[in-house]
Amino acid sequence: MNHPERTITVTEFKAKCLQLLDNLDSQGLIVTKRGRPVARVLPVSLPANADVVGSMRDKIRVKGDLFTTGARWDAQS
Repeated sequence: MNHPERTITVTEFKAKCLQLLDNLDSQGLIVTKRGRPVARVLPVSLPANADVVGSMRDKIRVKGDLFTTGARWDAQS
């Protein structure tokens, strides 16, 4: 089912910007100036794993050197 796009004047958007952004639905809204659309405000769609990225910060400790296997080898042979 298509929902009609919600429109708001630039004056009202300016006055209620933070509230509007906090309550933005998936359809977003269109900002108008003198009756003409000037901007479309849409929510950001984050990847499904966005809450996982960085979640282990300060909980994991690395021992040793991540950039070496520890094996010694001679490139000349």
